[in-house]
Amino acid sequence: MSALADRSLNRPRPPRASSDKAGSAFRERWRHRAQRLTETELKEFALGAFEHPIAGPMLEGLGSGSPFLADRLLNDMGLLQELVTVDPETVWQKTLDRVATLPLGQRNELMAGVRRIRARAATVIAWADLTGSWDLANATSALTEFADAATAKFGDHLMREARQRGEIELDDPERPSEGSGIIVIAMGKHGAFELNYSSDIDLVVLFDPGRLRYRGPESPMAFAVRFARSLGHLLEHRTRDGYVLRVDLRLRPHLPGHPLALSTEDAEIYYERHGQNWERAALIKARPVAGDIEAGAIFLRHLRPFIWRKHLDYAAIRDIHSIKRQINAFRGFGELKVWGHDLKVGSGGIREIEFFVQTQQLILGGQNPLLRTSGTIETLERLAEARWVSHDVAAELISAYRYLRLLEHRLQMQQDQQTQRMPPFGRDAETFAAFAGYDGTASLESDLKAVLDTVSEHYGALFEGEEDLGGGRTLVFTGTQTGPETLATLESLGFRDPEKVAGRIRSWHHGHIRATRSTRARELLTELVPSILEAMTRQPDIDDAFSHFDGFLSGLPTGVQLFSLIRAHPELLRLLTDMFGAVPRLARYLSTNTDLFEAMLSPDFFDPLPGKDELQAEIELRLRDARDLQDVLEAARRWAHGRQFQAGLHVVLGTSSADQATTMLTDLAEMILAIMLEESRRWLEQEHGRINGSSFAILGLGKLGSRELTIGSDLDLVFVYEAPETARSTGGKALEAQTYFARLGQRLITSITAQTNEGRLFEIDTRLRPSGNVGPVACSLMNFESYNRETAQTWEMQALSRARVVAGDTALAGKVAAMLDELVCRERHSDALRYEVRAMRERIFNEHGSDTPWNLKHTRGGITELEFLAQYLQLSKARDYPELRSPSTREVFRVAGTKGLLSAAESDAMIAALRLQIALQLVLRLSRIEKLDESTAADGLKETLVRASARQLGDSTMIVDFPSLQRHLVESQSRVRQIFERECPMNAEISNNE
Repeated sequence: MSALADRSLNRPRPPRASSDKAGSAFRERWRHRAQRLTETELKEFALGAFEHPIAGPMLEGLGSGSPFLADRLLNDMGLLQELVTVDPETVWQKTLDRVATLPLGQRNELMAGVRRIRARAATVIAWADLTGSWDLANATSALTEFADAATAKFGDHLMREARQRGEIELDDPERPSEGSGIIVIAMGKHGAFELNYSSDIDLVVLFDPGRLRYRGPESPMAFAVRFARSLGHLLEHRTRDGYVLRVDLRLRPHLPGHPLALSTEDAEIYYERHGQNWERAALIKARPVAGDIEAGAIFLRHLRPFIWRKHLDYAAIRDIHSIKRQINAFRGFGELKVWGHDLKVGSGGIREIEFFVQTQQLILGGQNPLLRTSGTIETLERLAEARWVSHDVAAELISAYRYLRLLEHRLQMQQDQQTQRMPPFGRDAETFAAFAGYDGTASLESDLKAVLDTVSEHYGALFEGEEDLGGGRTLVFTGTQTGPETLATLESLGFRDPEKVAGRIRSWHHGHIRATRSTRARELLTELVPSILEAMTRQPDIDDAFSHFDGFLSGLPTGVQLFSLIRAHPELLRLLTDMFGAVPRLARYLSTNTDLFEAMLSPDFFDPLPGKDELQAEIELRLRDARDLQDVLEAARRWAHGRQFQAGLHVVLGTSSADQATTMLTDLAEMILAIMLEESRRWLEQEHGRINGSSFAILGLGKLGSRELTIGSDLDLVFVYEAPETARSTGGKALEAQTYFARLGQRLITSITAQTNEGRLFEIDTRLRPSGNVGPVACSLMNFESYNRETAQTWEMQALSRARVVAGDTALAGKVAAMLDELVCRERHSDALRYEVRAMRERIFNEHGSDTPWNLKHTRGGITELEFLAQYLQLSKARDYPELRSPSTREVFRVAGTKGLLSAAESDAMIAALRLQIALQLVLRLSRIEKLDESTAADGLKETLVRASARQLGDSTMIVDFPSLQRHLVESQSRVRQIFERECPMNAEISNNE
C-alpha cells in the first residue's frame, strides 16, 4: 500500500515567481498604476508593495503565475492594503455582508453589484488560500457562503418582481422567499460546502403546490420554470462586470421532457419510481440554499427513505462503479499520468475519492445515521471511526483529497477558469509548478504521482471482484443460441422472458428487419444495445417497453439515421422509451415519421410552448432562404409538423396544458394559411395578373374558428372575395373574378393538402361554403351574405356561430366580421330553433354516437353536445345579449354564466367539461386512438391521460388515477347532458312532426 505520511503534501506553499520577463512586466504595470493613485497613504503603500514582507513575495508569484489575480489586485490596490493589515476572516466577512446590503430593486443594478462583490470575494478567498491563512475547509466554505448569498439574493429579487407583477402572494415582501413555496436546492460540492475556486453550482428548482400562491395567467409549473431560467441568467450571464457563477441544472429529477422545474410531489414520485443510484449519491450532499428553505428541508426529509435504504443489496456499488468506468472510458483516462491529467475524473483523481466515500454511504448509511454526512473528509473520518475503513486508508485518502483540491484551486486561480486538467509538460508546467509553490516540475510530478497511485490503489481495492454493470456486462447476440451469461444479464435487468428478448435482438443483429440490413446499421446497433436495454429499465414494465421499441424499430425503413442520432444524443433513448410507455401507438407512428426526432432535439423543445410572435419570427427565419414554392412547402411542413408534435408531446408528458397546446396549434394553422395564401396569390398573379379593387379572405370554422385545434384536426374553411361586378384580371390570360378567386382557393387547398416527403400540412374541408361540394370553392361576399340570410339552414348557422376571419385582406375581414355578427344575432323562433338543434344532435348521435364515455366527441355530454349547447345559446340569446357573440365555445359559456343564462356553477362546469375532454382528445389523437377501450388500454396511456387531465384542470378535481379520471369524466358528461336536455328538450309533438 502506498504511504503519503512522509510527504508534506498539505503544508502552505505560497506561489513562486517563474518568469523574470513576466515578473518585470507586472512590476512595471504596478508601478505605473500606483503612481496614478491620488490617495496619499494608499499610493505610498502601493509604490512599496513589492518590498513589503507579505505582499512582495505574493505579488511576484501572482505576476508570473496568475494573470487573473494579478489584474484583480492591480485594479484594487486598496484591497491588497487591507489584506496585509487586517486578518482575512474580517475582510471576508465584510465582503460577504455586502451582498446582504444590496437593494432588491433594479435588476441591472443588482446584477452589477453582485458581480463586483464576486470579483472582490474571489480575490480575498484566493489570498487567504495562497498565503496559508486558511485551510481547504475555510476556503471551500467561503466559496460556498458566497454562492449561497448570491443565489438567495437573486431568488429574493425574482420573487419580489413576481409579486409586483401580481403573479404571486407573499407572507412578507421584505423577506420574499420565506414561505414562498419556491425551493432552490444545492447539489454536489455546493451542497456539501466544498465548492472549488471556479466551480459550477448544481441547482435543483422545485415548487411546493401547497405553499406557492400563484395568481398569474399560466401555471405554477410554468412560473417555476421561468424562475429557474431567470435565476440561471442572473447568476451566469456575462456583463461588463463579469459573471457570478455558472449554473448546472442537469442533476434535477429527469422526468419525461426534462422541465427545468417541477413540483415537490412530481419529484418525490420520480425518485420513488425511477430514481437511480447515481441520483441517490447526488442527493447525499443536497441542501436548500435559496427560496423557501423550510419547504426545501421538508422535501429532503421526505426523500430520506429513497437515499438511505435499510436493506440495500450490494448491486448499488457495482452500478456506481459502472458510472465511474464509463467516465474513464469516455475521457480516455485509463492510463495514469501527471501532465495533462484531469485531477477530477482521471484515474486516482477527486472523483474516485468521492465515489469511494459515497458508495459506502449508500450501502451503510441506511443502518448507520452517523454516515449520513455530506462532507467528503468528515465522512472518511466517520468511516474510519466505525471501522468500515482502516485509519491508515482514511488518512491517506484525506491527505490525497486535500492535496488534489489544493492543486485544483491553483489551476483555476490562474485564469478564473473551470478546469481540473494539469497543463502539458513544458513551459506551462513550469509556470504552474511555481505557482503551486514548487521549485520545479520534478518535485510536483513526484508528489502528484504518489497521490494518484495511492487513490487508484484504494479505489481499485474497493471494487475488486465486482462485476461491472456498464459496458462490461455479457451481452452477446451473435450465433444461433443465446449464452447463459447473456440471459443472466437480461434477467438481472428485470426482463421476465429474457430468451424472447434475446431472440428479437439477435434477429436485429442478423438483419431480419429493414432497419438493420446494412452493415453500418448493425455496427452501430452493436454499440447501442446495452444503452437501449438500460433505458428500458425506467419503465414500470420492461418487457412491454421492449415490445414497443421492437415494434418501432421494425417499422423503420432504415436504421443508420436513427442509430447515429441516438449515438450523438444519448438522452434521446430515455425520451423514446418514456414516450412509448406513455403512448404505445406512437412507436408505430414515429417509425414512419423519423424527421420528428430532429424536432425533439431542438434546445427549446421542452421549454414552455412559444407564443404567436415567437412562432411568427421562427417561421419567417425558416423561409428566408426558400428559393421557390416547393422550398416554402417543404420548410413549412417540416416546421409545422415539429411544432405540432411538440404541442402534443407537451400534453402527453404533462409539461403544458391542453389549452396552451390548442392555442399554439391554432396560431400555427393561421400562420400557415397566411403564408400559403401569399404564395398562392403570387403564383396566380404570375399567370393571370391581378384584379384591381378586389379583396380575399379566409374564414375559419369549427375548431379553427373556436381556437381549439387539436392534433389531426381538419381545417374547416370558407373563401370569400369582393370585386367589382364586371372585373377581370390584368394578365395576358385574363380571368373573371369568380374563376380567378376559385383558382386562388383551389391553389391554396392544393398547397396545404398535397402529399410530399414531409407529409401533408393539414386536411381541408370546404363543404360549409354555400354551394357545399358543388360549385366553385370561393364565393362573393354578396352571395355569401344572401345565401346565409335567405337560404341557410339552422345547422349552417350553428357552424357560422364559430366562424371568424383567419387570413386575408383586413378591410374585407372587417366587413365579414360585421356580417357574421349580424347573422348570428338575428331574431329567431325559439321553439323551431330548439327543435332543429336537437334534431340535428340526435341525427349525429344516431350516426356516430355511443354510450361509452370515451367516445369523447359524440357521446352524450361529449364535445359535440357542448358545442351544440353553446351554439344554441348564441343563436337564441345573442340578439338580447350581444356579448354572447363569440366563436369561442368557452367564451359563450363564460358570458352565459355572467348574464344569468346559466348559473355560475353551470358555466364553470361546462367550461371544465370542455377543457377536460379536449385534453383527453388531444392525447388520444397523438396516440393514434379515436375511442379508448379502457379494458385493453396500456397502463402507460392511462397514466398519460391522468397526467394531462390533472395538468389541464389543476389539483382541485382530485384526479389522481385512472378510476378517479373515469368517474370525473362520467360525472362531467352527465352534467353536460342534464343542461343540454333542459335547454333543448326532446319535444314529443315536434318529434312526431319530424
